[in-house]
Amino acid sequence: MFSEFISYGFVQRGLLAGSFVAVVCALLGVFLVLKRLSLIGDGLSHVCLTGVALGLWTQTSPLYMSVPVVLLSSYGILKIMDKIKIYGDAAIGIVSAAGLSLGIMLTAFAGGFNADLFGFLFGSILTVGKTEVFACAALLVGLLLFLLGFYRDLIAASFDEPFAHTRGIRVKNLNTILILFTSVAVVLAFKVVGIFLISALLILPPVTALQVAKTFKQVLIWAAVFALMSVWSGVYLSFVFNIPSGATIILLNLLFLLLAFVGNKMGTWLKKEEENAD
Repeated sequence: MFSEFISYGFVQRGLLAGSFVAVVCALLGVFLVLKRLSLIGDGLSHVCLTGVALGLWTQTSPLYMSVPVVLLSSYGILKIMDKIKIYGDAAIGIVSAAGLSLGIMLTAFAGGFNADLFGFLFGSILTVGKTEVFACAALLVGLLLFLLGFYRDLIAASFDEPFAHTRGIRVKNLNTILILFTSVAVVLAFKVVGIFLISALLILPPVTALQVAKTFKQVLIWAAVFALMSVWSGVYLSFVFNIPSGATIILLNLLFLLLAFVGNKMGTWLKKEEENAD
């Protein structure tokens, strides 16, 4: 069954794109979770609806329309945080509400909800094209180069921003680049899991990794591993049982988190039992 599954070209493209974007989201998610900006994925995914609706309305590629819309929105979040001096979650909420409302309005002008729009809302990984595969691969390479170049600075800025400032680290620039990477990742991920589930792909693998990892490098590695496992298993199960791929991927991530949490608690309990026995 698996050999037949992997032999289809559309499956290969879906798995490649899904793997690339899942690793990108997992790695970015680690830093976003630590910075308490994990909900930015949710906010920007709502803005994606505006880009998709614009694409359908103007009969152009929703992917190409979404990239500038989401990038501008992420810049808007940063400006709101900086100029109005409000917390990140409030800024994300403002942009999210504006993007979702505008997207719904444009959807009505574009002819309402149709099959194409539902594919973007809930994921359609097996319809990924070659262009999107190359875009996902390029994004992953760019992110890895960025992480390798600024690894220590990113760690310092993630755990203690005031201390990072004293060391001369340009925290604002690092945050801006992270959010811009997140913006592009969100746009590329809506084919994989759907607009409404993108934030889960940014949050669940890192949180699961934090349950099992002992060092920061291990957190990054485990987050990527859990994300890859969920995509490959999710796409295979959706193919075999004819169920939605996006929802399957996220439910598997939730299962991994539950298992990691239970395993962590069991390990702590066994350690205490051993200490009491001694």
